[in-house]
Amino acid sequence: MTGVQPERGAGQEVISDAPLLRVRNLHAHIGSVRGVVRAVDGVSLDVGRSQALGVVGESGSGKSVMARAIMGLMPPRSGRSGEVLFQGRDLLTLGRKELEEVWGKQIAMVFQDPGRSLNPVVRVERQLTEGMRRHLGVSKSEAHGRALDLLKEVGVPDPERRLRNYPHELSGGMRQRVMIATALACEPDLLIADEPTTALDVTIQRQILDLLRRVQVERGMSLMLISHDLAVVAGRTDRVSVMYAGKLAEIGSTRQVFDAPQHRYTHALLGATPTIDHQRHTPLRLISGSLPPPTNLPPGCRFAPRCEYALDACTDPGPVMESVGSDHDVACLNRASSDASSMVGDLVGR
Repeated sequence: MTGVQPERGAGQEVISDAPLLRVRNLHAHIGSVRGVVRAVDGVSLDVGRSQALGVVGESGSGKSVMARAIMGLMPPRSGRSGEVLFQGRDLLTLGRKELEEVWGKQIAMVFQDPGRSLNPVVRVERQLTEGMRRHLGVSKSEAHGRALDLLKEVGVPDPERRLRNYPHELSGGMRQRVMIATALACEPDLLIADEPTTALDVTIQRQILDLLRRVQVERGMSLMLISHDLAVVAGRTDRVSVMYAGKLAEIGSTRQVFDAPQHRYTHALLGATPTIDHQRHTPLRLISGSLPPPTNLPPGCRFAPRCEYALDACTDPGPVMESVGSDHDVACLNRASSDASSMVGDLVGR
């Protein structure tokens, strides 16, 4: 797999050629009454130091399960295999106590629903300062000052008052900002943001996304931004990976993938995304069919049953990830033409 050299984003400086996070052949399965759900099936990717990686795909493609498998937050009746090397240390080999030393201090996560992630009966200050006092060993007064600074950094007005609030006393956008502040409290090297703007209105969505990008650049940390919305990652990431039914379809620099999508699924996703210059009263292009059931996945390319360009070889034996350029890999046997997309400028501008 190519692309281990991290791409520099605006205002960023790459510290080392070695990726901060290196995922190799990651598998994650969950037991269900209908059988084993192979939610993540052989995913390999890198997150460079001070780099933002976008992970996109339809709901049910395995993005969130991949993030939880990396963190070690899988539900009961589940399993993981492969390698998740964080700063050279395989997280899959760590026990619960060892992982607790990684969570928050080295890797932090912003979940989809802050209303469920924040403790409803604990004031904001305690939720912000608990991790600091445990991992950083700061005093109560110092933790209070750092909590105030964090709320200011993420744009929470009247932070002294908000520290005394319970989560239910805050708006959805305010709760998400508190969640981000909590994730940043111990100055992690990697922040995983899993659909961080779910259920927020579009104005607040943009504020939260711009906040994540700004904080990531200013702190020089790495970011994994997970979303089903291509426009979310287009202007806020350095690299992007496209997932479908538990597998990676395409990965490369954001500009390469959006300017010249090679996988037919990536091309179809871009074609189905509305843009500002879309002609009025004309239907959007749709992707026919739906994701295959995760307990009964098709052989070969998972997208083949929905792809009008599928070949016999797409299902037997199916494609493997191949390099199509510098830092651009794709798993497709009948790739789209290099000029397939003409909408990247519209998406990046959103």
